[in-house]
Amino acid sequence: MTTFTTWKFETVDGADRAADTLNQVRSAGLIKVEDYAVLTWPADADRPEVKYENRDNWRAAGWGAFWGVLFGALFFLPLIGAAAGAAISLLNKHMQDVGITREQLDAIGKQVGPGNSALFVVTSESDLDLVAERFRGHEGTLVATNLVAGEADEVRQAFEG
Repeated sequence: MTTFTTWKFETVDGADRAADTLNQVRSAGLIKVEDYAVLTWPADADRPEVKYENRDNWRAAGWGAFWGVLFGALFFLPLIGAAAGAAISLLNKHMQDVGITREQLDAIGKQVGPGNSALFVVTSESDLDLVAERFRGHEGTLVATNLVAGEADEVRQAFEG
């Protein structure tokens, strides 16, 4: 199963540090990372900066569209107001197709803001215990996931505890 998770960090560099760890656990074969993006939002900036994983052109097109729609709806469309209504409705349908609910999008939009950062990850085939061990100390908060409630609680406890 493909898993989508969003982790919020209280510092601007927290998500970058977590992405470094993600690449280490991927290199060790503990997790298969389909794609990820790092969002940083300096306290004095009007909008966030987004960095994507380096990948081949074929995969970049598909994931680039996914991330573009997601970040556009979360952080850029609200700036243009009511005209964004149709685009947001379309986004909701696309996100539901990959198991991301409107409530999760709202949680991300409300919790991620100036002065912090977030790591957005799409993964599969992970050894949760070993991966969680490597992430201890990053102090990230699980903001959204498409895991069922029991699995989400396990992930939250493993990474936050």
